[in-house]
Amino acid sequence: MRILLAEDDAILGDGLREGLRQQGFQVDWVRDGLAAERELCSGDYQAAVLDLGLPLKDGLDVLQAMRSLKNATPLLVLTARDAVSDRIKGLDLGADDYVLKPVDLHELGARLRALVRRANGQVQELLTCGAIQMNPASREVTFEGQAVTLSTREYDLLHALMLAVGRIMSREQLEQQLYSWGHEVESNAIEVHIHHLRKKLKPELIQTVRGIGYTLMRPKDAH
Repeated sequence: MRILLAEDDAILGDGLREGLRQQGFQVDWVRDGLAAERELCSGDYQAAVLDLGLPLKDGLDVLQAMRSLKNATPLLVLTARDAVSDRIKGLDLGADDYVLKPVDLHELGARLRALVRRANGQVQELLTCGAIQMNPASREVTFEGQAVTLSTREYDLLHALMLAVGRIMSREQLEQQLYSWGHEVESNAIEVHIHHLRKKLKPELIQTVRGIGYTLMRPKDAH
């Protein structure tokens, strides 16, 4: 899943980006509030980690601006400000979660996965669609009870489709969720990954909606 990281401290930001990448996140990193606001308005992020003490525009102001624009991206506030009043203000302005520095990277990853699940109407840790079961924490996938070996991109694509099961996702939307900055996307990359997934799963589960995109079929619709 692709997330935005807004953190001005170079050492901490680099550590957070690499730690989250090791957990399978695609991370775009900005270092000031104006850049965070711009990217949240223009990018397709499944969640964002927002430091409050950002230069150019404070994190709370970015948060308030996003919610006033009806931007519903799940926002996790990461800050060294430990005053209860600051936490209350952030939550009241629309933050979805609040974590104090220093933060354990695995806890941060778990909180982000939980935010994305809830934002997509999923309440359980394990994602299921018919005979497919996915564990986002371990990145393990089974089909009809058997382990399925997927590449990083195949897993990320299946994860995006499972979060949106029954809904159509365009190729552009899928590319946005699979690739962070600096990764060149070949014109047929999504089609190739879809082809591989169909070979490893039931071919008819992933349907092509001509001219629109792809959808993972619910079990009752996949016959």
